[in-house]
Formats: sequence, C-alpha cells, structure tokens
Amino acid sequence: MTQTIKKYLNDSFAARWTALVLVASMMFFAYMFVDVLSPLSTLLESTKGWTAETYGTFCSSEYFLNVFAFFLIFAGIILDKMGIRFTGILSGSVMVIGAAIKLYAVSDWFTADSSLYSFLNSFWTSFPPTAKLASVGFMIFGCGVEMAGVTVSKAIAKWFKGKEMALAMGLEMAIARLGVFAVFRLSPYLSTYLNEAIPTVVTPVLVCTILLLIGLIAYTVFTFMDKALDRQMGGVEEEAEEQFKVSDIGKLFTSKTFLIVAGLCVLYYSAIFPFQKFATGMLENNLGIATDAAAGLFSWFPIGAMVLTPFLGAFLDSKGKGATMLICGALLMTVCHLIFALVPLTKPIAYTAIVLLGVSFSLVPAALWPSVPKLVEERYLGSAYSVIFWIQNIGLMAFPIIIGWALDKTGSYTLPMLIFASLGILALVLGLWLKAEDKKKGYGLELPNIQK
Repeated sequence: MTQTIKKYLNDSFAARWTALVLVASMMFFAYMFVDVLSPLSTLLESTKGWTAETYGTFCSSEYFLNVFAFFLIFAGIILDKMGIRFTGILSGSVMVIGAAIKLYAVSDWFTADSSLYSFLNSFWTSFPPTAKLASVGFMIFGCGVEMAGVTVSKAIAKWFKGKEMALAMGLEMAIARLGVFAVFRLSPYLSTYLNEAIPTVVTPVLVCTILLLIGLIAYTVFTFMDKALDRQMGGVEEEAEEQFKVSDIGKLFTSKTFLIVAGLCVLYYSAIFPFQKFATGMLENNLGIATDAAAGLFSWFPIGAMVLTPFLGAFLDSKGKGATMLICGALLMTVCHLIFALVPLTKPIAYTAIVLLGVSFSLVPAALWPSVPKLVEERYLGSAYSVIFWIQNIGLMAFPIIIGWALDKTGSYTLPMLIFASLGILALVLGLWLKAEDKKKGYGLELPNIQK
C-alpha cells in the first residue's frame, strides 16, 4: 500500500520564505520607529529643552504599559486565543496609533497655545509637555511593537516547524536590525532635509510613521497566506487555540529553566537596547565628533548583527550548541561595555568594540528565541514569548531611567557603561547555569533544530 504524503503551503520553499519577508517587513519598519530619535538626543535637548534624564524617561515609557498594566501578558493570551492573524493586525494598528501621537507631540502643531499643552504643563513641570505627550504615544506604540514581536515569533515557529526555524528567526532579526542601521543613517539626514540651518526631529518621525503603515499592509497580505495554510491543515491552529487555558501561564512561572532563560533575556537586552539609546551621545562626547558621524559609526553595530545572525541560525539548525552560543554572546557583550567604560576611546577602538557587540548580538538572539519552543508546549508558546518579553520590558523600562540619572549626576559615560557591563556578567552566570540545567534534564538546547 502506498502512503500519500500531504503537502502543505509551508512545505513550499518559496511560500514559507515569502511569508517570512512579509512578517519581517513589519518588524523592520517597527524597529526603525523605535530608534528614530536615538541619533537625535542632543537635538532634542537644543530644540525641545529635554535633558538627558528627560530623554531617558521618555525612552523608558515605551515599556510602561507592558510592565505595569501587564499588557504583554494579555497580549500572549490574545495571541494564543485569537491566533497570529488577528493579533498581528491588532499590533500593527496599535503601533500606528501610538506613532501618530508621538509625531504630533514633537511637531510644530503642538504649541503652548494648545489646551492639551497647558494641561500637561500643569503638573510635573520638570518634565516638558512635549516629552509627556511623546511618552504617551511611545507607551501605546510599545504595546503594539512588543505584541508584534511575540506574534511574529509564533508565526515563524508555525511556518518553519521542523524546518529552518533558527535560520528563519535569525533572518527576521537580521531584517529588523537592518531597520536600526537604516534609521541611524537616515534620521540625522532627514532632520536636515528640508532646512539644513534649522534641524528638526519632525521629518524623521513622520517618515517612519508612514513606513509603519506600509508594514501593516505587508502583514495583512501575510494573513491571507496563513488563512490558506490553515484551510490545508484542517484548522490545526484553531484547534490548538481551543486547548489553551489561562492557567497554563502558571506553568511558566514554576519552570526553573524557563525563568533562567527569561532572566538571561532581561539582563542581556537591558544592556543592549538602552545602550543603543545613548550610544550616539556617548560617541559624540568621548570622541568629540558630530552627531551624524557618531550615528554613522554606531550604525555598523546592527549591520554586524544582521550579517552574522542568519549564519548562526543556520549553524544552530544543523549543529546545535544553543546554550554555548548564549554564553559566548554574554561574554563578548561584557568585554565591549568594559572597553567603552575603561579604555581611552579612539575611532579604531570604538569600531572594534562595536564589532564585538555586533557579534554578541548575533549569538544571543540567534540562540535564545528558537530555544523557547524546546522548553514549553506549543499550545501556550505565545504566552511563553509574552512572559519573556514582559520580564524583559521591566529591564528595558528601568535602565534608560537609571542611565539617564547616572549621566546627569556624573556628567560622564563611565558609570553608565560599567552598569551595562555588570548586566553582561550576570547574564554570563545565567548562561552557564542554563547549560548545566540542559545537560541535566535534556531539553535539547545543544541539539540541532532540523529534524532528520
């Protein structure tokens, strides 16, 4: 008797990689918007009257609702209940709404004549009204972008299960990192595009808001592909969603290995993304160079991560060694931040440190996110990613405030860089612990992803 093997849409190489490009496009434009103001922190000080502490608090606002309103936890429940199509479109729409509010806050339309401006200026007077409203927009955008990150991770896990999952996740992250490179290059240019004599933050924010709309359209196209896949699979995703229970979340908080991964994630990313917000200012100060030159120098960091991550993902798929890659990434990040903190900076040294950080930022994400499906059941994988993102957001919210405060108090970047380095050391300890747990319990973190 001949057994018929049913082929699905994601068995097609072209189809599954087209799906990846569509979902990754939304994250590409989202990452551009996340850092659109990062190369312009000094311009915000001169044109909007923001201090370093104000800027740090504004950066932290992206994560406020995710942490204190537990939005990311709810996002995971929504994802596991409603699926990747509904949740992806919802997250893209929320990003656009938040971006529009932030755009209005930094625009010339938001002036002291506005009643909203007067209201926002009636309390917490040390924090400018423009920063308050921009923070509200960034909070809303932050809900959308983190929900999108969780959704895209689950979408890739679905479309690449038993296939090139780590490579696909690595490429998605690489495309997102390309967004960071692009915005560090484009943002200073766009700020002077209309009038070089009077730079403005409005044009970069406007352009990136429009790009977010394009990303939402790309994800909408993906939903039609995903619906076709579900029809072929006989509604497999819907059946899995019905099996999910909110009580499943409790299993995550009682899993030691899962919590180690979440802890490693928050420590590592707290030393990457907050540093990214201050890197241009640090290079301007320590090297004595202009904003566009500093932004251009740092822009090579995401390029290094973009180039290496897919290759490391492919290696992980075929050879494994995920826990080892996490350890090496934490070690390299620590070395980079110690260089910035303790070594007299020159351009060659700065480039060297940035290259090390790029390698680190390839190793850790390439190994971290594909490891999660090995630790939890698929029916609550969305919630697992959401809990990790929620814990991560606690650090991402806290450390820009801490770094901004340390910078205002000391007037130097030495203490902030030592704080970042200490996070790397703690992440290294957790990486070693994770490898020991994997060896003891056999989760398969050191094993390849491709099933033969």
